[in-house]
Amino acid sequence: MKLLQALADGAVVAKRNLIKIKRVPDLLVFSTAAPIMFVLLFAYVFGGSIQIPGMDYREFLMAGIFAQTVLFGATITGSGLAEDMTKGIIDRFRSLPMARSAVLVGRTTSDLVNNALVIVIMMITGLIVGWRIHSSPLEALAAVGILLLFAYAFSWAMAWIGLLVRSPEVFNNASFIFIFPITYIANTFVQSENLPAGLRHVAEWNPVSAVTLAARELFGNTSPLQTPPDVWPLQHPVLASLGWVVVFLLIFVPLANYQYKRAVAR
Repeated sequence: MKLLQALADGAVVAKRNLIKIKRVPDLLVFSTAAPIMFVLLFAYVFGGSIQIPGMDYREFLMAGIFAQTVLFGATITGSGLAEDMTKGIIDRFRSLPMARSAVLVGRTTSDLVNNALVIVIMMITGLIVGWRIHSSPLEALAAVGILLLFAYAFSWAMAWIGLLVRSPEVFNNASFIFIFPITYIANTFVQSENLPAGLRHVAEWNPVSAVTLAARELFGNTSPLQTPPDVWPLQHPVLASLGWVVVFLLIFVPLANYQYKRAVAR
């Protein structure tokens, strides 16, 4: 019963957050503007100087853009919670007869929906610039599913940080410093084997690399002319991605709930 109550309360909080997007559409507009800019920048400015064996760079690029987009989309969870803490909205929730976990469940769920909308927009953008899906519809849906699962798991990490810092400004700066390295020291925009030795090892074990390659393979955006990976996460990117999802959830769901209890007790 408690689980059902928490889910029901979480659905109410998620609806509240989605209504906010409807009332302030700028949230959705600006969350898609940056990824679209990256697509155009890499496809038309840098694409001509980046060679991928056996395929067009734009098809190589899109999976990396998808991975980067959902990571940045997951940061909305942390900034939203930090803003709610600052404005006293969490205190209002605390006075209501609702499950404590509902705030976090609702926040992460609504941001998952937002990420799904953004991915649809990004897929349309990719098709416009020349990206194509060369796999079956089920495999393409599986690619989207892995991206969203990873985004959901990552949003719990962002929730923990957002509750930890309790300031939207501090959170935005902190998340920017963290997310940029993990999205660029990866196979998102270039092949990881082209990176310097030290960075290459980091990229090969970077969870973003596994998610990107999983999406790339499931969308059919790979070529037999590319150098086969020699590390387990990139040899089995789908399994590695699902493993990272489980790891993130096991670590950050308890941490986020613990930090939420501490935050509301102050």
